[in-house]
Amino acid sequence: MSRRISVGALSRIEGEGGLQIQFDAKGRVTGARFNIYEAPRFFESFLLGRSYLEAPDLTARICGICPVAYQMSCVQAMEQALGLRVDEPLQTLRRLLYCGEWMESHALHVFMLHAPDFLGYRDAFEMAGDHPEMVRLGLKLKKLGNRLLACVGGREIHPVNVRVGGFFRTPLKSELQALREDFLRAVEDVQRAVRWIAGFPFPEYSRKYVFVSLSHPEEYPILRGQVRSSGGESLAVPDFEDWVKEHQVAHSTALHSEFRGHENYLLGPMARFNLCRSQLTTLCREAARQAGIGQGTANPFKSILIRAIEILYACEEALRIIEAYERPEQPFVEIEPGQGSGYGCSEAPRGLLYHGYSLDDVGTITWANIIPPTSQNQRAIEQDLREVAEANAGLEPGKLRLLIEQTLRNYDPCISCSTH
Repeated sequence: MSRRISVGALSRIEGEGGLQIQFDAKGRVTGARFNIYEAPRFFESFLLGRSYLEAPDLTARICGICPVAYQMSCVQAMEQALGLRVDEPLQTLRRLLYCGEWMESHALHVFMLHAPDFLGYRDAFEMAGDHPEMVRLGLKLKKLGNRLLACVGGREIHPVNVRVGGFFRTPLKSELQALREDFLRAVEDVQRAVRWIAGFPFPEYSRKYVFVSLSHPEEYPILRGQVRSSGGESLAVPDFEDWVKEHQVAHSTALHSEFRGHENYLLGPMARFNLCRSQLTTLCREAARQAGIGQGTANPFKSILIRAIEILYACEEALRIIEAYERPEQPFVEIEPGQGSGYGCSEAPRGLLYHGYSLDDVGTITWANIIPPTSQNQRAIEQDLREVAEANAGLEPGKLRLLIEQTLRNYDPCISCSTH
């Protein structure tokens, strides 16, 4: 007889969604759906008619976990539309702010949402009974990331200090130096966490993905670079919409995407690592080597390890910027509103986030398009669900359901972002 595995409301992810796997009588998967039913919020529509100056704060409200990603992609697009070049010290300060977001977002996922799957716990509260030190470490890292967001961005959630052209206020050197010792300790702590995670029992699974991320010759991708794929494609950010096409499906309130015919392209930590590993620090590359993660890693269950390595990178990068920091003379570059179109991409914790805008001659938004990483990853998620379910069809139904949920959590999906 045919059978179905259905999860009406997924746990340990952000937002509202479920999944459904349909098997035929021979155990073959005939359907795999990541059902996103959270109501769409129409950000692109209510941005129309608003000033370009309002856009960074408005788009930050798309997500409480990764608001900086929305602000950074937004200001890049606006600055391109207005022909504005932001000074390098302010760009570096933006990178520092982004490090705080990578830390708090990755720490939440790694220690609280995903680690329980590998160790057989229902949630982080139950896991804390046997691994209290690691749960405390996760909370400590998230708190440190939030402190950095508050220091540079003005507050921990939906920072208010970001503006087109720079910041409303730049932090004092002493304010950043006050975080230095905590980041030094965090570098040691995260190395220990990577070793702990490397000992998890990872399910055997891999497939050939088309990885897509930003790529820059001088730095690990966060804020700038060209869009690159493992298929050999390389494109400038303004060409993104010529390559990525969105379309609606009946079972999701978020749009699905294709990358020039690649239906199941993959964004996020595993894509960044495989395309840009050489830009990681020596310490990060050594931690990856000891954890058994090398170039070409294609097991999505090991993405939790790569996220931990990216926490280590964010700590090192934040420390580097803090130690070299000199307060910029001006917090922002003066700007005159005008007509134009601009495009921005940055690497949110979950992958590449694209913004495109057009402005009229007084800087009012006349067109907006935002393509977040989780919506782009939907097709890849569904293919993983299909293949993992079929390969493990003989498992007892309860265990199979848990494995399928774990498979989806590999992506740390942010459903609310996807239904922007």
